[in-house]
This record gives sequence, structure tokens and C-alpha cells, in this order.
Amino acid sequence: MIGFASHAVRQTTLGNKVSCSGIGLHSGSQVGMVIYPAAANTGILFKRLDVPMEHAFIPAHFDAVCESRLGTTIRNRYGVTVATIEHLMAALWGIGIDNAVVELDGPEVPIMDGSSEPFVFMLECAGVVEMAAPRRILRPLRAIEVREGDSLARIEPNKEGDEGCIVGIEIEFDSPMIGQQTSHYDFRETTFKQSLSRARTFGFEHEVEAMREMGLALGGSLDNAVVVGKDRILNEDGLRYVDEFVRHKALDCIGDLYLAGCRIDARFTFLRPGHAINNALLKALFADDGAYVITEPGALEPAYSFRPPTPAYA
Repeated sequence: MIGFASHAVRQTTLGNKVSCSGIGLHSGSQVGMVIYPAAANTGILFKRLDVPMEHAFIPAHFDAVCESRLGTTIRNRYGVTVATIEHLMAALWGIGIDNAVVELDGPEVPIMDGSSEPFVFMLECAGVVEMAAPRRILRPLRAIEVREGDSLARIEPNKEGDEGCIVGIEIEFDSPMIGQQTSHYDFRETTFKQSLSRARTFGFEHEVEAMREMGLALGGSLDNAVVVGKDRILNEDGLRYVDEFVRHKALDCIGDLYLAGCRIDARFTFLRPGHAINNALLKALFADDGAYVITEPGALEPAYSFRPPTPAYA
């Protein structure tokens, strides 16, 4: 049950390993992926099978982000990277998985259909197992806000007595097919699966050639992205939601925020967000030890001081 796992008081992992294969959105290469259960306090750990073992591990951590153009890429100290992790990270958050090892035989998480839904299905099939270790919950003590151009990302404490994650988001594109879209998600009342998981990544027809000349979107197609033309959606089946674009941007935000290394109970506001500003928000939050506490669920006082570990790549 997703709601149970998401609000568990103890850490979780998968009940069984689960696997899939697919194409990388940007690399265009076929990639195999296996997600394994992991021990308590492992967090989410990526492992590249196509590099020497001593260089293979890349923790999913905000300080490991090395690229945020059209996706989130993390890198360890040996220069080994994993790209386009945000949709999988969002699914892991949505299902409530604290600990997992994600093995890949290539440099990018497969894009699947461009949403988190295939990953949610995989994780549900694997099952969720509670562990003995208590789950860590981050709660901000004051508002932190970052701005980059006309983009804004903000985190602030929940109202007294409230718990959970609440996201308000607004996007705006110079396209009549998108325009301005605003939405609000209270994950005390809805689940990630219900509200966001099926929303697909999207791009613009007029940008495709330029992106491919830059070595990006080499695996992109109408099978794994919504493609927006000048005055129509090019996908034969159209959109999954009227507001699929803002839903997908919220999905991306959730995936990027899970690089905090634990769940966050807070209110978030995003205006015209992107991967770069999502990462900047986490860096600003963790730069001030007095801006947050880490507690165990239901605790009135911090269980212990905590900064996400920086193993392997630090």
C-alpha cells in the first residue's frame, strides 16, 4: 500500500529485486537496469556495471549533481556518471523506498515511456519491506528561497501540527499548447501514483534538431515524450491529463528533492522550476545547519543531528 510505505515510521527497502531495460533518452543507447533491496541507511545508491568495480558506485545525493540541463546527472569522484535519474528517484519517493541499489549496464536510467509510471509498477511488483531502523524526516525550521532569473524555489515549515509534503507549482511557456499552468499537491490527501506518476516528459518540435546536434535527446521519440508542435500535440493519443505539463514538472521536482538523502516534511513553492534551481534549493537548505532538523516520525525533538553522507565521491 503506497500510503502506508510513504508514511512508515521505519526505513524501507524492496521485498525482491526487479529489472527492466529500455533506451536512454539522451544517449540513445539500450540500458539494462536491476533494482535490489539494500541494508538500512544505504539510501539510494547507483552502480555502473560497465566500469571497474572500484569506480562503480554513485550515491544519489544533491552534492553529486554535475549536470542539470534537460535532466539530472550525478557523478562520483572518479568521474563516473548516471544521467536522467529524476523519474526513477520520484518513483522511489512515491512508493516510499528509503534504501535500494540501482544497477545499470550503461550511463543513463532508461526513459521508458517518459513518466514514472513504469518504475512505480516495477517497485509495486517488488514489494515494500519495513526495516528495524527508524526513518529520518527532515523538517525546515524557517523558509529558504532561491531565485535564478524568473525561476523560484522555496521551502518552508508546515503549519503547526501538520506533517507531510505539500507542493505548489506554476509553469509558463511561450506556447499556446502550454501557456501558464498552476497546480497544488498535498501528499497527505493524494498519492504520487494518483496525481503525478503518469505525467510524461515533454519537448518542443522546433528544438529537436538543435538538441540532437548537442548530443541530447538522441533516444527521444513520440513513445517516450510529449512533443509540442507550433499549434498541436504531435503524439497520436494526445495528453494523459489536460495539465500534464505542470504535473510532469512537479514530478521532476519530487525526484530532484529526494536527493536530500531522506524524506522532507515541508511546504514547497516552485515558479518556472528546472533541475538546476531544484538542486540549488537543497544546497541552500543544507548550507545552514540551523535551518532544519532531522527527526524520527512523531518525535517532538530532533533524534540526532544529520547531514547527508557523502561517501565514495567526496
